[in-house]
Amino acid sequence: MTHSPLTSAGRSLLDRRRFLFDAASGLGGMALASLLAEQGLLAEQGEQGRIDPAILPNAPLRKRPPHFEPRAKQVLVIFCSGACSHLDTWDYKPELIQRDGQPMPGFEKLITFQGPSGNLARSPYEFKPRGETGKYVSELLPNLAKLADEMCFIHSMTAKSNTHGPAENQMSTGFTLDGFPSMGSWVSYALGSEAEDLPAFVAIPDPRGVPQAGPNNWSSGFLPAVFQGTAFNADRAIQNLATPAEFGPASERATRDLLKLLNERHLARHPGDTELAARIAGYELAARLQLSAPEVGDLSRESAATAEMYGVNDPNAFTAGFARNCLLARRLLERGVRFIQLFNGSYAMGEGKGNWDGHKQLKSDYDRHGPILDKPAAALLTDLKARGMLSETLVVWVTEFGRMPVFQQGALGRDHNPSGFTVWLAGAGVKRATSYGATDEFGYRAVENPRTIYDLHATILHLLGLDHTRLTFLHDGVERRLTDVHGKVIAEILA
Repeated sequence: MTHSPLTSAGRSLLDRRRFLFDAASGLGGMALASLLAEQGLLAEQGEQGRIDPAILPNAPLRKRPPHFEPRAKQVLVIFCSGACSHLDTWDYKPELIQRDGQPMPGFEKLITFQGPSGNLARSPYEFKPRGETGKYVSELLPNLAKLADEMCFIHSMTAKSNTHGPAENQMSTGFTLDGFPSMGSWVSYALGSEAEDLPAFVAIPDPRGVPQAGPNNWSSGFLPAVFQGTAFNADRAIQNLATPAEFGPASERATRDLLKLLNERHLARHPGDTELAARIAGYELAARLQLSAPEVGDLSRESAATAEMYGVNDPNAFTAGFARNCLLARRLLERGVRFIQLFNGSYAMGEGKGNWDGHKQLKSDYDRHGPILDKPAAALLTDLKARGMLSETLVVWVTEFGRMPVFQQGALGRDHNPSGFTVWLAGAGVKRATSYGATDEFGYRAVENPRTIYDLHATILHLLGLDHTRLTFLHDGVERRLTDVHGKVIAEILA
């Protein structure tokens, strides 16, 4: 006997009595699970003290409780790709000025990433005391320098790789290899979203293009795809959201209503199919994005004064483009996006031209890149503070590694240096006007309180109320985590 596609063993798949029974039991179970999750009662204690996030299959981005009381609700990471030199921005070294042009003691024949090193080279930019604390910051970034009292500097950061792609991977994912989940994906997996109609995790590439590691920086890796970053910027909207011209609003609503009905019926017949529920939830978020994304990206709603503060109309198209991205980041944070990666610098334009990779002509390269970063990023930090958002937002400025205190042999630029560099944090949960750790007298190696990217990640998770040792995901028989088997919270910088 053959059956119609709408029958099974002679019974209609759309039998009214069966459908009502399945719908009532399935949707009732979902409602109970949702209620328990909102009260934090679904999170289960796993092996070795880990805590599994209570992820609802039909609502994988539903807000979830942290492990403990958080200091921050949202994170903004400003990532200067290309390895921005700490010695020409944040890390003042008087000894480097005194010994300018001399060999570095003990390292006269040093071979670095691109070959033999030359002599010590002072920064071409003057350092001046800033703010009430007198923190010395370079004149390369005058607007950000004025905000030094808001920042908590870590001058003793170290990385595992001296190559851009793997080092970007480590800063974003904790691993130098491809295929691992990014910070934002781990956070979305753990906490879900604060926003109903926007992604939990947004990556904002530079207007000039993507960083060298590209989408690896915001990939979900082996975590469910729903937790990957959604990439778009102020000049390039989310793709494939526009409604075809031949469909009017009424047709659009009718189509969505019918699709919702069919999805509910199908899900009711398969209440335990988590992949199906997650797929439906993903499509429903995409539908809501069609309405919310155009509004959040409409910068014309901002005042002329705000646009001027950020530099939206700057005559330099790259500065204006990054300014629009900074303004977009603030609008996304206002609307509850949990985690944002804001990139400054791109590899699309070649070495030193579109990013901070100043090998050959550091000054001319940095004269170009400094203004693009400085005014918009300073305006973003100032704006967040003025709106009272820094009390719940953690801002983190990073780059993949540092630069050498010597110029490359036969060049006027600095080679790669993962042995010591600077990152800074500001806002929720960290001490203001603080400098932690130090490199040596030339800025070559971290010598006082050396820290790793694992430690930085552990600290970011801690500020979000997450224990990095308990946030895990079983992959290929291994309990993976953002910090691998490493990482300690940098307690000394916590407010």
